[in-house]
Amino acid sequence: MSAAGLMFQGTGSNVGKSVLVAGLARALTRRGYRVRPFKPQNMSNNAAVTADGGEIGRAQALQAQACGVAPSVHMNPVLLKPVSEQGAQIVVQGRVWGQSRARAYQTTKPLLMPYVKESYERLRAECDIVLVEGAGSASEVNLRCNDIANMGFAEAVDLPVILIGDIDRGGVIASLVGTSAVLTPGDASRIRGFIVNRMRGDPALFESGMSFIAGRTGWTPFGLVPFLPHLGALPAEDTGDLTPGWQGEGAFRIVVPLMPMISNFDDLDPLRTEAGISFAFIPPGTALPPCDLVILPGSKATIADLDFLRAQGWDIDLKAHHRRGGRILGICGGFQMLGQRIADPEGIEGHATSRPGLGYLDMETRLTGAKTVRSVEACLLPGRQRLGGYEIHAGVTQGPALSRPVMQFDDGRLDGAISEDGRVAGTYLHGVFSLASSRQALLGDAISASQDTPDHAMRVDLALDCLADHLEQHVGIDRMIDAFLPV
Repeated sequence: MSAAGLMFQGTGSNVGKSVLVAGLARALTRRGYRVRPFKPQNMSNNAAVTADGGEIGRAQALQAQACGVAPSVHMNPVLLKPVSEQGAQIVVQGRVWGQSRARAYQTTKPLLMPYVKESYERLRAECDIVLVEGAGSASEVNLRCNDIANMGFAEAVDLPVILIGDIDRGGVIASLVGTSAVLTPGDASRIRGFIVNRMRGDPALFESGMSFIAGRTGWTPFGLVPFLPHLGALPAEDTGDLTPGWQGEGAFRIVVPLMPMISNFDDLDPLRTEAGISFAFIPPGTALPPCDLVILPGSKATIADLDFLRAQGWDIDLKAHHRRGGRILGICGGFQMLGQRIADPEGIEGHATSRPGLGYLDMETRLTGAKTVRSVEACLLPGRQRLGGYEIHAGVTQGPALSRPVMQFDDGRLDGAISEDGRVAGTYLHGVFSLASSRQALLGDAISASQDTPDHAMRVDLALDCLADHLEQHVGIDRMIDAFLPV
């Protein structure tokens, strides 16, 4: 018997679809169901790497963890990775498929639907329930033609839909009722119920609002979910979720300049909740403040972000920081920026060009069409502290600085570079801070008092259990199972 499917769409982006699906996945998994997450199309530069070297959205990797299974490329068969305001790299079933500008992509989507349906059917064959997450807004009727992300997919595989609205941003009644009004009768009939997310204050104050929405739409109210503040360990999916300003009250201060094409920023999540650390994303237009460590994170468009960094004057701030004895760490694209030059002769990031790097490490990077995507195990040098993570980058880096590597992978390859003064380092490895032991090895006395802190994956797992408990209390999960998931 094939698995049942239920799709969750939103009145807009960032209404909490990904988190709600993760929480429901954990709740249903704890009840004994075999659950799989699925998002037909995702747009995010926060990617995860599967065991077979494919890429999917980080949110689907989190949802896989909620289900207690390894992430698969079929959980997110189409991943769009923006490289500019109007263009994106297209990853299909984990592999780079091409690149497209926004307008041209609308005519590309019909070519992708067969991959999407194939991946969905593969997941259905191995589980009891597939929880499907839409993208953006269900009411984007201007994008309905050839749609593979929302109602177009729901129609293609005949899925019922639950619509999610976010009361915290305001206008939730209008956004839910308005969605019903603008959809075609066929699409509107697929929506059987709704959830209002992120309620602050007394839920009783919105009881009449829930009744009004149900009366105007005919949809079943499946829950009013109170805002849950204790989910800091869960990774953000979009840069809009990265809040500038200081977090934590530790003595060791870490800052990260917030650049437009920042990617894989969940690398930083373990630091944001680490005792002994104060952490801040620094927004454009703001100087880098005095701190102990500046981290240059990954980037989907390294040269463009390097130009942006200089335009903000952050390169000058970095020089002052280094002159005062501060430390700098670059990860992936941030690592490439630390060298003497970055060349893009093939126009991988847009058009053929090159730029001088920040000059802290004696090395040069050449961007190439070949993309490295793989999970790795490694040890830090010289102490050989174990850690794991993944590579996901386009580019080859060479130069004398690589003779002072940061780590050695288990296949014998050396990675990264450390400056002669020991205060500037870079690595291609994502996930370097995930283990408490590796955080301690990298930051030393900064977190020596918190060595018993659980590894970040354990923190995430505890947060998923907390979220599932919360949804068990505030969402009609039993009614959903009875209505939509007769397994």
